[in-house]
Amino acid sequence: MDFAIDILSLLASIAIAFFAGKLITKLNLPAILGWLIAGMAIGPHAFGLLSSRILDSAWFSAAESILECICGLMIGSEMIWKEMKEAGPKILVTTVTESLGTFAVVSLVFSIIFANAGIPIYLAFVFGAIALATAPAPSLSIVNAFKTDGPVTRTLIPMAAIDDLVGALVFFSVIAIVSAHISTAGIPVAAIIFLIFLPILIGIITGFIAGKLMNHAKSTKSCLLAMLVMILISATIGFTINSFLNSDILNFMLLGMSFSTVFSNMIDRKKLGNIMVVMNPVIGFSLLIVILNLAAPLDYHLIFGAGIYTAIYIIARAAGKYFGAWSGAVMTHSPETVRKYLGFTLLPHSGVSLVFTGIAVSVLESPAPECAKIIQGTIAAAAVINEIIAVLMAKKGFEWAGELGKAS
Repeated sequence: MDFAIDILSLLASIAIAFFAGKLITKLNLPAILGWLIAGMAIGPHAFGLLSSRILDSAWFSAAESILECICGLMIGSEMIWKEMKEAGPKILVTTVTESLGTFAVVSLVFSIIFANAGIPIYLAFVFGAIALATAPAPSLSIVNAFKTDGPVTRTLIPMAAIDDLVGALVFFSVIAIVSAHISTAGIPVAAIIFLIFLPILIGIITGFIAGKLMNHAKSTKSCLLAMLVMILISATIGFTINSFLNSDILNFMLLGMSFSTVFSNMIDRKKLGNIMVVMNPVIGFSLLIVILNLAAPLDYHLIFGAGIYTAIYIIARAAGKYFGAWSGAVMTHSPETVRKYLGFTLLPHSGVSLVFTGIAVSVLESPAPECAKIIQGTIAAAAVINEIIAVLMAKKGFEWAGELGKAS
């Protein structure tokens, strides 16, 4: 009985978010803003239609992870090696500069503040490591909804995948050092790095098998079936590994991205185009669920309780992202629109930041409970406030770059 009620509640939540998105597009704003506001309004901290029982259930977590894999198709299907050979080094350099630039700016700002406030300096580097995280789904949903295309879009899409990797590597390295500094139970860095790259390895293997099957498929239907079967197998492998680890550590969007990158480079462009015509509405629906899952746990009450640290964190992170992306684009002689506007599309943050915050709090709460409290309060409030601002700025970035409606 409870399961049936949960399913009905979820369907009602999806419908509310969908119509909220439609309503907000009437104001020439991205639908994702409606999804975010609807998610917070119907989440556990407000009306509770999308309850914690649903969000924490195994069946919803599994379904949402599969949909994250499907969202990854949007990134991977654009990463055609022949077309990326020239832009690849530029994208890599820009990703590193915007990531490390964000880490440097946020860490420096909070080091100065904490040094004067008598708070341990290592906490500033934890803030910097969390700030690296970029949630690709919000910007990708704008790309999908507004049919954007151009230098900024083509730089952002592959960056979304690399950025996750750089962010995870820096964050876990910082947490490992901090953990070793404040407690006797250190984190095995080599094992964590392996787990960061594991989704990519799984995706490469299953994507290669999918590519072979799709090349032998005679029709679009059979090609599509082969892809869907293999993406389900990929997700199942991910679930199995997570169950062994007793933790949801694998990045399913990264898994879907690597999976689709491999098969997209193995099949001809016409076949890939036919598949994506069918999959694009599915990707749009998947993005809605992923955003809903991201928004529902956010507590709007935190907006009213946000302190000076939250404001400083949002501003410092935005400055790091913008000027880091700008410096990378200048170094690689990227187009002027990439220099000026790419940084705005990298501001969405909350999904990954909340995961990183949870890990940081679990490491700090026993040896340094006051530090854990500072992180939890600051990042949770920033996640709510930043996400609304970031979505608006990401849309403006594409608009100022002149890329809205340019996709064929």
